Formats: sequence, structure tokens, C-alpha cells
Amino acid sequence: MKIADVVFVAGLSGYFNKDLQAVKAGAKPNGTFLEGKPLTSGYTQIVQAGAIISVLLVLEDGSVAVGECADVIFSGLAGRDPLFIPREHLPTLESVVRPWLTGRDVGRFRANAEEVDRMEVAGKRLHTALRYGLTQALLNATAVAGRETGAEVIAREYGSQLQRQPVGILASCHRGDALQLDRVIMKRAAVLPHASFTLAKDLGREGEVLMEYAGAISRRIREVGAPDYKPRIHLDLYGTLGDLFGDDLEGLADYLVRLGEAAQPFDLLIESPVIARSRAEQIETFQRLKDLLRSRGSRVGLIADEWCNTLEDTRAFTQAKACDFVQIKTPDLGGINNSIDAVLFCKANGMGCCLGGTANETDISARVTAQIGLATGPDFLLSKPGIGADEGLMILTNEMLRTLALAGRRAATA
Repeated sequence: MKIADVVFVAGLSGYFNKDLQAVKAGAKPNGTFLEGKPLTSGYTQIVQAGAIISVLLVLEDGSVAVGECADVIFSGLAGRDPLFIPREHLPTLESVVRPWLTGRDVGRFRANAEEVDRMEVAGKRLHTALRYGLTQALLNATAVAGRETGAEVIAREYGSQLQRQPVGILASCHRGDALQLDRVIMKRAAVLPHASFTLAKDLGREGEVLMEYAGAISRRIREVGAPDYKPRIHLDLYGTLGDLFGDDLEGLADYLVRLGEAAQPFDLLIESPVIARSRAEQIETFQRLKDLLRSRGSRVGLIADEWCNTLEDTRAFTQAKACDFVQIKTPDLGGINNSIDAVLFCKANGMGCCLGGTANETDISARVTAQIGLATGPDFLLSKPGIGADEGLMILTNEMLRTLALAGRRAATA
């Protein structure tokens, strides 16, 4: 089956982009908006609506395969590609990518994905968002042409095994929404609540606000959760503990030990407690912090996100054993072939991983992530798009259940 035509359509993402440099520099909140001048290249406002490009591959039989190009909330930060602005990339898609796609056989996903992921224009690789959406569409095209699911395509071409049950999901919630927290407890999310802390002042002068928050999450789970419900508590700190403690890693480690105790009896996962100035420094800092926690007998798990953007970065953090988990932030890796390789590399080398991404994605990219998860078996997925939690849990869970049902039916009738 070949691609007969290609359509590109600019649209909206499930969230927004935010200039984290400007946020940390003291931009003044005004509801969702932040007043002040952006500091990161490409931003016209500190907070602005996220944008995507839909890639529609029209196959010879008239069927259509879809992928969507999206970037993360904090684009342009910590080694990431610049803010994704569709109008800047549509000319390249039309003049260079369309001719490459038109007439291409979609019988094999991996080879096509790796080729477009390596594509260069004027000596530069395509933006990660473009590579992300194009490879989603190619996976869907191979699946449509073969009358199978994307997960089955991946498992066959990469030699992996389909999971027998849906992968657990980290339900990403707004920090101040107690009703939302109750709903994800009701729905037995495997990990919760994410609850972004982007400014050191959000933690309290000595971290007391964060400490109380962790304790409150634990208490609420015990109050309203089923007796056999044992989720992990996850908090994303965006480097704010580094802002609070500076170079005092001993003090930071002591604080994390107490934070883990506040979350008991549930295990605690902390994402990005520190954001360093380079990948090498981030790896070294995480290694030291992990060692300090273990020397104190703490089970608090560390998750790397910032500076762990690419497949190469994932391998570097894994080989250094710098953390307990890496977040495989799917848009940052470009082609989804890299996310697939990243999960499989982590599993082969004893590193935990979240097949994550960003609230700034779409329902299409979330469904593709669910397919990858079933084919590769990460420790958990991130609910997306948006931070409504309910919608992300629904999209990912139902996509996995449908896929498992279809794969099971085929296996039973083979």
C-alpha cells in the first residue's frame, strides 16, 4: 500500500506553551496569563496557546492515517528544540516532506520512521515536533494498510511482546483541584497527582507547603480510596528544590527523606527536583542525590526529565544509573521510533521509565503513545492531553483496552 496524497492542517493542542525562564524571573500572574516580557526565543507572550499540525496520509484505497506534530509546554528549555510555530514549518512540509511521502510504500513502519527522523533540510534536522507527528502518521499508515493495530506493528518489527493488561497511568492533576484528585482516586490511577510546582515560593519558605501537600495526598487516598488501592504519589518540581536549597544537596536529601515519610504508606516519586545548567551537571547532581537518599535508607524515587530529552540523553542517564526512572517525553525525542527504542533500552538495562509526554499534545498523539506502551511495557504512562486527568485517563485506558481486545480476537481466530 502506498501513500496517494498528503494533507497538512494547523490546529490547536490540548494545553499551552509557557516560557519557564520568564516565570522563574518573576513574571506577575494574572489568572492563566503572566504579565511581562518573554525571555525565551520564539515566544510572543509568556503563556500562549499551543499549536499543532495534523498530518493526514491518504492511502491508495482512500483510507486515511493521521499523526499530529506537537511540542512540550516548556519548549526552548534545557536543550529542547525552540517553540513550535506551525506557520514556520508548513513551507518545508509542503516543499520537502510531501514529495518524500507521496508514493511511499507503508508496508514497513520502522524503516520509514527512521528515514524521516534523520531527514535534514539545509543541514538541519526537522523540528522534533515535525518528526513526532510524521512518524505517528507512518505508524498509523502501516497499521491501516495491514488491518492491525499500531501496537501489533511495533511488536512485530521490534521483536517485543504485547502487554496482557493496560499499562498503569500517572494521572496529571491541577495542584489546587481537590475534586479532580478525588476523581482519579475513584478511578484507581496507578500514579498521581503530578501537581506541578514551578516556583520555589510555591513550596513555602522552608518547603513546608510541599510537605503538607504530600501528607494531604496520602491522607485523602486513605480516607476515600478502596482498602486495596496502593498508588504511588508523584510530584513534579521543575527544579524548585534546587532553587530553594542551592548547592546544599545534603540538606535537599534530608528534606526528601522527610517528604517521603509524609507520603507514607505510599511510595513517593519526585520528578526534576533540580534543573542544572547542562546534561553532564544534571547527571552528576542526580547521581549524588540518589546516593545520598540511599545512604539515608530512603525509598524516594528520582525521575529525570529536563536534560533527558533525546534517545542519546536517555541512554546517558541510564548508563550512569543517575536516577530511578527517566521520563521519556515523547515529543522531545522526535520520531516515535526513538521513544520505542528508549523504552526498550531502559528495560534492557534496569532503568525504570515513564512513557510520558506533555499536556500540550492531542488525542491522536496520546492514542499512539498508548499503542507504544502496550508494545514496549514501560512502568507507567502519563495522562494526556491537557491536565484534566479524566480525559487523559479515558483516552489512554480505552485505547489500550480496545487494542488488547482486537489483538486477542485475532490471536484467537488465527
